[in-house]
Amino acid sequence: MKRTSTANWKGSGKEGSGSLATQSKVLTNTAYDYKSRFEDGTYTNPEELIAAAHAGCFSMKLSFVLGAAGFTPDSIDTSCTITLENGTITSSHLSVKAAVPGIDAEKFAACAADAKANCPVSKLLNAEISMEASLA
Repeated sequence: MKRTSTANWKGSGKEGSGSLATQSKVLTNTAYDYKSRFEDGTYTNPEELIAAAHAGCFSMKLSFVLGAAGFTPDSIDTSCTITLENGTITSSHLSVKAAVPGIDAEKFAACAADAKANCPVSKLLNAEISMEASLA
């Protein structure tokens, strides 16, 4: 399977602006610019999109890992914070709260660690990936 997204940028790095689009059309001419990336702009930016991708990928992987261990989650809520420092993504931090009937904290922690290590986005990122995971 392959997925495609496109970016179009016009102008200089600081004064220019761009738009993003995804194959699914979820994003269509979605604006991004310098202010949204490095200041307090109102558009999206690559780091925000990476954070969404990591949170979504991890949550789905955790559901699969829990299922393989015999548990069905009622909910998995994950937030992800991407840190950009000096032009480099230096870390991705996952914060997870899950409601999983019948699981104990030790087993949940093992499942969460497995998902963190093995979700495709975690494997892609060449950055420190940290996580805190707890049951609701």
